Amino acid sequence: QVQLVESGGGSVQAGGSLRLSCAASGVAVSSTCMAWFRQAPGKEREGVAYYLTMLGGVYADSVKGRFTISRDTAQNMVYLQMNSLKPEDTAMYYCAALSVCGLKSYSARYWGQGTQVTVSS
Repeated sequence: QVQLVESGGGSVQAGGSLRLSCAASGVAVSSTCMAWFRQAPGKEREGVAYYLTMLGGVYADSVKGRFTISRDTAQNMVYLQMNSLKPEDTAMYYCAALSVCGLKSYSARYWGQGTQVTVSS
């Protein structure tokens, strides 16, 4: 049984930072394409970043240079370091294990329950 449990969300002011964590069980992050998605109220779920073993992080243009995805294969964890946060980053953030590497939501096979990030101006 696959479980993805996110943590680390919260409320910050614009320009601040947060680090999201995803604890994975039932799937090995070392051999699975792992990703972060987000969904703001009234908007579609969008891909934020995914991790490729050979290349590292691949990012949506909207977060490039501000967010960093990483993983700890020993702890079976995936992280999203978010710096220079903007109000438009406000959303529910989801960890996902992908069937196919990519930033489209249909690429995801398993989802976590989400963690809320709120950025105030």
